[in-house]
Parts: sequence; structure tokens; C-alpha cells
Amino acid sequence: MKVFYLLKQGLLVLLVFSALIVKAQTGSVSGTVLDETGQPLPGASILIKGTTRSTSTDVNGKFKLAGLSNGTLTLSASFIGYQTLDKVVDVTANATADFKLVPDAQKLNEVVVIGYGTAEKKNLTGSITTVSSKDFQKGTITTPDQLIQGKVAGVNIINGSGAPGGGSQIRIRGGASLNASNDPLIVVDGVPFSGNSIGNAPSPLSLINPNDIETFTVLKDANATAIYGSRASNGVILITTKKGGSGAPVINFSTNNSIGTVAKKVDVLSADQVRAYVNANGSAAQKALLGTASTDWQDEIYQTAFTTDNNLSIAGSFKGVPYRVSGGYLDQDGVVISGKLKRATGGFTLSPRLFGDHLKIDLNLKGSLTQSQYPNDAAIQNAIQFDPTKTVEGPATYGGYFEWVNGAVPNPNAPRNPVGLIRLQDNHGNAARSFGNARFDYSFHFLPELHANLNVGYDVSKGYGSTSVPTFAAQSASTQGSYSSRKNIEHDKFSEFYLNYAKNVESIKSRFDVTAGYGYYDIAQTNFYFNTYKGTGELLTTPVFPLAVEQNKLLSYYGRFTYTFNDKYILNGTMRADASSKFSENNRWGYFPSVGFTWRIIGENFLKDSKVVSDMKLRLSYGVTGNKDGIGNYDYIARYYANSNNGQYQLGNTFYNYYSAAGYDPDLKWESTTTYNAGLDYGFLNGRLYGSLDVYYKKTKDLLSIVNIPVGTNFTNLLTTNVGNMDVRGAEASLNFVAIQNDKVTWDFGFNAAYNKRKITNLTLNPDPGSKVSAGDITGGSGVTLKYHAVNQVPGAFFVYKQVYNAAGTPIEGVYADLNGDGVINTSDQYFFKSPDPNFTFGFNTSFTYKKWTASTVLRANIGNYIYDNVSSNLGIKNNVLSTQGILNNSGIDLYNTGFQTSQYLSDYYIKNASFLKMDNVGLSYNVGKLSPTGNTTMRISANCQNVFVVSKYKGIDPESISGIDYNLYPRPRTFTLGLNVGF
Repeated sequence: MKVFYLLKQGLLVLLVFSALIVKAQTGSVSGTVLDETGQPLPGASILIKGTTRSTSTDVNGKFKLAGLSNGTLTLSASFIGYQTLDKVVDVTANATADFKLVPDAQKLNEVVVIGYGTAEKKNLTGSITTVSSKDFQKGTITTPDQLIQGKVAGVNIINGSGAPGGGSQIRIRGGASLNASNDPLIVVDGVPFSGNSIGNAPSPLSLINPNDIETFTVLKDANATAIYGSRASNGVILITTKKGGSGAPVINFSTNNSIGTVAKKVDVLSADQVRAYVNANGSAAQKALLGTASTDWQDEIYQTAFTTDNNLSIAGSFKGVPYRVSGGYLDQDGVVISGKLKRATGGFTLSPRLFGDHLKIDLNLKGSLTQSQYPNDAAIQNAIQFDPTKTVEGPATYGGYFEWVNGAVPNPNAPRNPVGLIRLQDNHGNAARSFGNARFDYSFHFLPELHANLNVGYDVSKGYGSTSVPTFAAQSASTQGSYSSRKNIEHDKFSEFYLNYAKNVESIKSRFDVTAGYGYYDIAQTNFYFNTYKGTGELLTTPVFPLAVEQNKLLSYYGRFTYTFNDKYILNGTMRADASSKFSENNRWGYFPSVGFTWRIIGENFLKDSKVVSDMKLRLSYGVTGNKDGIGNYDYIARYYANSNNGQYQLGNTFYNYYSAAGYDPDLKWESTTTYNAGLDYGFLNGRLYGSLDVYYKKTKDLLSIVNIPVGTNFTNLLTTNVGNMDVRGAEASLNFVAIQNDKVTWDFGFNAAYNKRKITNLTLNPDPGSKVSAGDITGGSGVTLKYHAVNQVPGAFFVYKQVYNAAGTPIEGVYADLNGDGVINTSDQYFFKSPDPNFTFGFNTSFTYKKWTASTVLRANIGNYIYDNVSSNLGIKNNVLSTQGILNNSGIDLYNTGFQTSQYLSDYYIKNASFLKMDNVGLSYNVGKLSPTGNTTMRISANCQNVFVVSKYKGIDPESISGIDYNLYPRPRTFTLGLNVGF
């Protein structure tokens, strides 16, 4: 508490001192910034050149800089997507300066965020892409990652679920690891996220309000990411949130209200088709089980979902100190009955500038509270399988829902009533998250080119919830209901300090930019364990320990040197040294260098006066990054774990838990990835046609892998250790074109494409070309492994039998090709066939504006990705419909295609081409502008549809899958949104 008191008093002194400085000065400059059509540009930046003093325009495009010394100065007006304009102003008591900016499609002078600093886009040596708020996906957006889906070449974002707030898998240039994490590092306003899941929240990013975000900057190659060292092996995403401006408060209110529907259901047999099939193929006893109802179980558990998302922000300045306060409230229903997410968010930023702008302070605070209601996911699978000839309702015995019984108890081999699974389970969770930081950037008075930067912050979250099932529910009949609780806390803190020196030496046409810094990161999770109970209140289980603390720390030193000659040749080098507590002292330190070179060809005499070429830049880079995420905190230490209370030794009248040794590797060390990148940035026709081309090669060595080891060599047969290598090759291209641009019409296009190919080159300590490690099982077959990591294969490739077909093209049950020609069909005849990885990914977007109307759309495509149809392999067989367990089931429509009697889980028949084209988004908006000639209130109205259509050969519910196995997928809804934005 004393620390917070001192900080508060210190900040108050600084603010008072700043006000006194402002009061001592007399001049001011005010004005307006307009776009090419004469419309105001809110949020445009106004900078006094040669200083760090700046401000932003309000909702009407107006700005004011007060407390200036009389005399001459140069103002620079800039806005993302527009050319910067300078104007010389004579400062008086009430000087004015108006600006009219013109679009700059290529944005070469745009300042982008990089690791521990900023840089002009034209001077970048690494592969970096920035997406600003005006280019975000529109509609009902509940998590930040959805904003840039399909917008960046080489960045593949797959929504893992259509559930409210459901998380996504984010991959930048494919994954470079096997068992270590393949997730990118995410940094929000300088706060690095741990990547850990937050219990009782749909996903970690679901606790961040997308409406607060201004830009995404994606760092892709090692020269851009290596300064983050061990945290950047899979790329970095830097998120910058909205900040305060200048002048009077600007209030903005937005509301989006939407309806979500199930875009596609699993194609199963109707009740009449089931009756026909059973009557044609079933026994008398099975025919007697048929009901008279016609129940569509998928319709019974799905609903039309309503969502409202409302946000209010106030931005401006008080006594010359910019601030922004924001609040949001989201209430989202799921398309599965009872599913719901409620989220309240708040944000606060304060940006005082002190000592004549020598000291910049940025205070950021974000917080959120969520309440989630989770439907029983098993209902989705059971809605596909449950007999449609039965009614939803049944005897009162099981809550009034029909259930298959075996005597006086529910049949243990039967699916449960899908509606009963949801209605008779209460699974809810609550989560709270707060993160923030204070950044201090001081430009020394005696040497203004030298900056000292301190960044300290935290990320704290807490989740708690419970699941209860009543005594009469069939789903927990064996325990007469159930009750369990859960709780977890994460507390992360960090501090970073660096010095930066940047100096232009005009006499030798050179610029030097040097950074050196230090970082400390502490990540701690506490998981609590509770008793579980039967529905009657009787104790069921007792945990061995009430809680467990998982903690790891990281200590870092880093540096960067950038030399620019003649504004054409740029050499950049970085180095980072990381020490992680996840490794022993002998292997604790990892070293991650990078070097990059840029040649701004456009600056050469043969191009600088070109009327056609507006930009041409060659980039070359090399770098090494590390990885230690995704493994345990103590895998290198000899340790023991206590057995559960169900297994104890009795000594006398006392029972004791016994302890077992855990497997460990004392030589565990860093996984490292070396990346080579070559890129070309281009622009033509004064920047109206621009883009980039990149090719890259990544090689990961000392893979952190879980491998089989000989019995008796350790305390486990599966050990996390460093073994193996993997190569990743790829290419990326982006193309942007402003086709029409005048006072009335603007029409622009964006296209990106990426090729990515991963291959494991080694997977054992000693060469073994036949080695493979399990990477994914399927539903239905006990112990059936479908996916493996194997040498010379894509990670997670399908390992199956080659199906044999008859003359009519129908698969022959149980007949597979004898690939090794030994006359016997066994596991030696399995082969690797396809994988979930797409070979190519594409993104396309276009926006057409006519006067105040704007129409836009976003499309994505994947080519070469395959999916395993687990729905058909598990349910599309005769023995599923005509079960021997005294029940009847439903089946996928594929039953008619195969006629299989029993399951053929490992047939390559079920590996389907899942290439697709999706229209993610189509929208129409109308910018009303000012509601009255003299007022300041503006309005914008929008309509939007998401998940518009999917074109694919795959006939399942959705061709896009994280695991590559289609089963029990929560449907991604088709959403229709109406939005209103008001500023005043």
C-alpha cells in the first residue's frame, strides 16, 4: 500500500509541475485536419518537428497546442493511410493552421511498433506487417484475433469453436515445434502475455475488448523477432490500444446487435430413414424398439442466438495531459442452448508529458470480468447419434427426459438424451483479469538523442466455477449426481529497462540507432483442488493437496544496432540472452542473434525519379530464436508425485499415500530455430499498387519432444527431451491496389497468399527412419492412433491403410492394399497419407466507397488441407444403427455410401480433401456525418454478415479444423449484425 501511495503522490507532483510549465508559456496553435474530400480526420497526429511535443485531433478533426513560446515552428500532420504534411507556423496568442491530407496507399513514412521501439516502415529490415483499425474485420467480434483473420500473409487463424468467446489457434508461418508451444508471443501495450490458459474463461483473449485496439503489428522473421529471444520462436504480435487526444473530451458510443444461426448441421438420417433402415435390416427385437416420433435432435439443442456488444469511450486531455477512459459490455448467447458469455471491460490510459516533453509517461490499465455458462459439449455428439424416432420427453425418472434403460438403470452403453445432457447440468465459470503497465521514456536534457526507457507491469487473472448434476440425471446415474468446484489464479509481473541512442550524422550521411536493455519476467500459476461430491452431498473424492503452485522465471539481456547510410543502405543486428528457470544451471542460458540488411533501391539514381516505380526495397535477414514454452516447469529435476487417495498403504490403523518417481531429463535445454528470409517490398503508380514478396527457410534443432524410451532407462516410457530437427520452407506475397480514388469514389483491393511446408528431418537420438510418435487419437476406436510425428513427414500426418474399391467405386469393407507385398495385411501396410496442414492459404478483401456509402467483404481460402471424417467412421456403420446393446442409434448419411457393417477407423477413405473458400464477412455502412450543421454529433450506421458461405468438397459441418479430426465441433454461427456508432 505504501508503494501505491508514493506513486500516487509522485504522479500528483509531476502533474502539478507540468501545469506550471504550461502556464509559464503563452502562445497557441489551433486548426483542423481534413481528408481529401474535406471530411474531418479524428485521431490525426500533430507533431512539433524537432521536439517530442504532439497532440491528436478530436472527433471533428480539430486540435490545439497551447503553452507554446512565441516564434516560428514547423507542424507535421499525419494519419495512418495518408501522406504526412508539414507546415511552418508563426506562433502567436491564437495562431491557426489547417491541414488537408491526401491518401498514401503505401504508407512508407508510417511509424510502426517494433520490439522495444519504433521505426519508419521504409527503414524496416525484418518482415513486419501492420493492420490498423480501419482495416479490421467487422461485425460481432468477441476476441481480438478475429480482427485480423485473413488479413496478413502467412498468418493462419482458426476459430477452434463457435462457442461464445471461443479461442483460436494462431500460427505465423506454420509451427516450428512439436511438443513445445507453437503460439506466437502476444504483447499488448508493452505487456507480454504468458500464453497460459485462464481457467473458467472461454479463452485468454476473450477477456480483452477488441474495441479498445488500434493496431496489430505482426513480426514474422527472426530479424524482427530475435530481440524477444526465447519468446519469439513462433512470431510476435504487438497490439497497440487506443490512446487519448488533445482538447475537449470526445465521447464515442458504439452498439452492435446481432443474430446468430447455425450455418450447417451434420447430415444424418431422418426419423423416416431410420425406420426404413431398421425395418429393412433389423431383427424383430430391433424393430420393436422403433418409436413414432420425428425428432431432429440438432434442432432441439441449437437456437437462434442474440448478442449485444456496447462500448463507450471518452478521450481528450486535462491540463494538457491526454487520457482515454473506456468501458464495454458484451452479452452473447451461444447457438447451443444455455450457452452464454457476459463480459464487462474497462480501460484507462494517461499520457502526461513533462519537463518540456523530455519525459513521456504512458500509464495503461485494462480490466475485465466474465460470466460464462457452458453447455455440456457431449450433447453435440449425442444429437448426431441419438435415435430420432424417440421423443425428447420421457418418464419423470430422469428429469422428464427419455433415456435408454437397462432394467431399472440407464443403459451404460447408450448415448444420453442431448437435451437432458444440457438442461440437467449447470456448468458455469467466472473470470477476472487485470493487466497494465507504466512506461517512462526520458530524453536526457544534456543529450536529447539518448533515451532511458523503463517499463514495469503486471497481468493478474482469477478464475473459479463449478459443475453440478442433480441426483436424478441419467448422465451421472452411477454417482447419483455430482458436484465439483474449480479455481485458479495467475500472477505475472515483469520489468524492462533499456537505453536507446539515435543520432543523425549528416556529414557522413549516416544514422546510428543503438539499444541495450534488461528484462525480468515472473510467471506464477496457482491451481486449487477441492473435494468432489455426489448429488446427494456424500463425499466422493478428496484431493491429495489443496493447491499447487507452478512458477517459472526468465532473465534477459538484449541489444540492437541499426546503421543507415545515405537513407538507402540499412544494417541491423540484434542479440538477446535469456536464462530460464525451466532448465538446469548448465543449460539455463540461450543466445539468440540476428542480422538484417535492407537496400532501398528506390533511392538509387536509376529509380528515384521514376514515374512508375514509387518504392523498391530488398530485405535480407538471418536470425536465431528459442523456445521453452509448452513444457513443464520442472522437467529437468528429479521429483516425486503423490498418488491419489484411492491408492494408499496401511501401516497400523493409518493410511498413507505412496509416492512415485516422475521421469526427468537433467540435460534438457533450449529448442532453437534458425531462420533465413529474403523479401522485396514494391510500389508502383505513386503507391497505388504496392505489396511485398518473401521467401523463408526455418530449421529447428533440439526439438523439445515427447519420445518413447526403453523400459528401465528412466521413470517413464515417455520422456520430454531434446531430440530431432524440423525444416519449414515457405513463401508469402501481398498485393494492394487502389483502383479508384477521387472526391466521390474510392475502391481498393487487398490480396495475400502464402505457401508453407513443414517436414520432420530427425526424431530420435540415434538415426531411425521408421521412428514415429503419436500425435492424435480419434473417437470411437479404443487406442486407435491416427496421427503421428514421423521422419520425412509433415507433423501430425495421417497414418492409415489404403482402401480397396470395387468396380462401382464403393469401398470394400476390411479390404486394403498390400503395400509391402508380403501377402499379409497388417500394420506394416499402413502409410502416411496427407495432413491437416494447408499447402497454400489466401486472403482477399475489397472496399468500395461512394460518397457516404461503403461496401466491403473479406474472403479466405485454404488449399491442400485434409480432414478425417470421424463422424462417419464412428457412426456411419450398420452396427451403430442396429446396436447389439438393446438400443437404436442414428447415423451419418455416409452409411448409404459405404454399407460398412463394422468400423474401419484407419481406412484412408475417411481422409477427405478439406480445401475451402470462405466469405468471412460482407458489410455495408453509411456515414451520416454531422447530424446538424452547427453540432458536433456524428453518426455511422452499419450492417454486416459473418460466415457468409463456404465452398468445399468436404461434406461435413466445416472443413476448417485445428486438429484435422472432425468430431463434436461446436458449430461456427452465421451472424447478422446491425451497428450504430455515435461520436460527440
